[in-house]
Amino acid sequence: MIISMNGNLCDEQQAVVSVYDHGFLYGLGLFETFRTYEGRSFLLEEHIHRLTDACRELSIAYEPDLERIQSLIAKLLHTNNLQDAYIRYAISAGVDHLGLPAGEYQHPTEIIYIKPLPPRDALTYEEGKALQLLKLPRNTPEGLYRFKSFHYMNNILAKRELQLYEWAHGAEGLMLTEDGYLAEGIVSNIFFIKNGTLYTPSLDTGILPGITRAFILRMAEEQGILKADGLYRWEDLLEADEVFLVNSIQEIVPISTLYTPNRQIYRVGDSKVGRITQQLIQGYDSFANRK
Repeated sequence: MIISMNGNLCDEQQAVVSVYDHGFLYGLGLFETFRTYEGRSFLLEEHIHRLTDACRELSIAYEPDLERIQSLIAKLLHTNNLQDAYIRYAISAGVDHLGLPAGEYQHPTEIIYIKPLPPRDALTYEEGKALQLLKLPRNTPEGLYRFKSFHYMNNILAKRELQLYEWAHGAEGLMLTEDGYLAEGIVSNIFFIKNGTLYTPSLDTGILPGITRAFILRMAEEQGILKADGLYRWEDLLEADEVFLVNSIQEIVPISTLYTPNRQIYRVGDSKVGRITQQLIQGYDSFANRK
């Protein structure tokens, strides 16, 4: 694939960063993942706003140019002969001395990765997928809130635990906080519905402030759906009428089955896509297709 490094298109096999880049040395880097619809990057402004705020917190000098970013993505789509694609936009702190820094990173490295979108399994969106409860807790954020950073060890360990559950093939893994509250999936935020109200874990749990999560909450408000965020437990999912996951690539994914680590199986509602979940899916599709 052809990717972009600091605005220059190059073959991914020739793309390199310095061994003194602090993204490599200390994990000082941030990224956003999103997809395009008919060539337009969905919720790009929101993604770049989150990344810019995080760069400011980490003292990485970064000034975004949305038109430039979209132009680079358009070039990547054309060069790679893709109509739409999975995009990962990354900012690494850049080269500095060997040792913990005290000042601002003045020359960050910008990388735009691109790859084909994963095949869409229509059956999953019609019948739902499974959610596997994990033993590994969600770690706490390094700062006041969680960055979408290069630090991904917690997620990787969670993915490896998920692979231990042979019955959970194709499932998403769910992490709880150290205190046993619902946190988030390995690559997703979680929602559930009970008696017509939409619930999602509070950011106080230390979860990523997901862009799609925020979009779903705005859309629910526009549709007149009651919503709340707070501290919830696994038992709340067991009693829910509907459960679904969200992220920028998979969009809204209904959950029909819940697994525990000792292989207890629970069905969500009537194991079909619920009314409110379906309503939100239709709203999401309508909005995305207009962009």
